[in-house]
Amino acid sequence: MRFMVMHKQTAEMESGEPPPPEVIEGVGKLLEEGVKSGVFVSGEGLKPTSQRVHLAYKDGQRTLTRGPFKGKLDLPGGFGLFRVRSEEEAIGWCDKFAAVLGDVELFLGPVVEPWDLGMMEKPKNAPLRFLSTHRMDESRPAAPPSPELMAKMGALIAEMTDAGVLQATGALAGTAEGARIRFEGKQHSVIDGPFAESKELIAGYVILELPSKQAAIDYAVGFADVVKVEEIDIRLMQG
Repeated sequence: MRFMVMHKQTAEMESGEPPPPEVIEGVGKLLEEGVKSGVFVSGEGLKPTSQRVHLAYKDGQRTLTRGPFKGKLDLPGGFGLFRVRSEEEAIGWCDKFAAVLGDVELFLGPVVEPWDLGMMEKPKNAPLRFLSTHRMDESRPAAPPSPELMAKMGALIAEMTDAGVLQATGALAGTAEGARIRFEGKQHSVIDGPFAESKELIAGYVILELPSKQAAIDYAVGFADVVKVEEIDIRLMQG
């Protein structure tokens, strides 16, 4: 089973200050253990919401709102990781995604790179990477996508892959198969799905290949021992 484990933005993360060395080291050890055990698939951290944009598409029109975002309801339904030369280029690919999907809301934000953390010198002409997440609306009955929509989306994914833009993509199952963990001090509580939208955007994620949801919960609790977080969502991935 493949899970996406997403920790939510906190005031400390929103400040934009790099995490202390012991946190970077602790996260590095977690990832190293995940790679060695074969459960780690991929993962990224995101820059503060002040550097992100919200794109709302309705009836062929786009409304762009720049962050910061506080209390903005969000429930990701899927994601795309882009490798581009500018934010404008990334937004252009979001426009193409919306042209296929129709009315949709997206959050787009830059990914934290090793040089942002002082771990290496920034390469010359380094490309930018952005994470795009589209909002899931569980108030509407879920319907399987039509063959026409699947064909159009497949063509767009192929176009983005051939252009070297799309680095990763995935869709998430409904929250009924997930869990939300809230942390307060050294205590935590687990809320089994379904659950509502969160008031905080994601600050980062890992994708893990695990035998059960409980194993994903155990990983999330271990992550919270290293990184000070207030909320983590665990979502089963489709496919």
